[in-house]
Amino acid sequence: MEPVLLMFPLGLFLVATILDLATLAGAPSMVGTLAYWNVLAGLAGGIFAAVVGRPRAAILLADLGVLFLFAVLVMIRVRTSDRTVDPGLFLLELLGCLSALAASWYGGRLDPNRSPGMRRPTSRHADDSAGITTTRREAA
Repeated sequence: MEPVLLMFPLGLFLVATILDLATLAGAPSMVGTLAYWNVLAGLAGGIFAAVVGRPRAAILLADLGVLFLFAVLVMIRVRTSDRTVDPGLFLLELLGCLSALAASWYGGRLDPNRSPGMRRPTSRHADDSAGITTTRREAA
């Protein structure tokens, strides 16, 4: 369940970055406002994902660092009338997206078998609970 919770805010942050890039390229300011609300929704989802299930300290700190960066961006954007970004804030937002992707990659590399359906059997072709010797392709 956690990978789904983690991908939702990542997607919202990436969509916000794309919308901000479109705003900087000349799109209407409403697109920038939509990006602002995407960041807020991503923060809410990210806080929920961090609370629900990141037991390792390094991963939790990386996730919270990304959330803190986006929270600061939201606080800066709330001071503008149309909630759009300038090129400097866009670079910080891009840095936040790259940090979020790096943190999720690091979390997956640190513990790739954390999902309940991804448990590896002790031997290559054996199922520990039933003593059945099948390959994974046959089991699917």
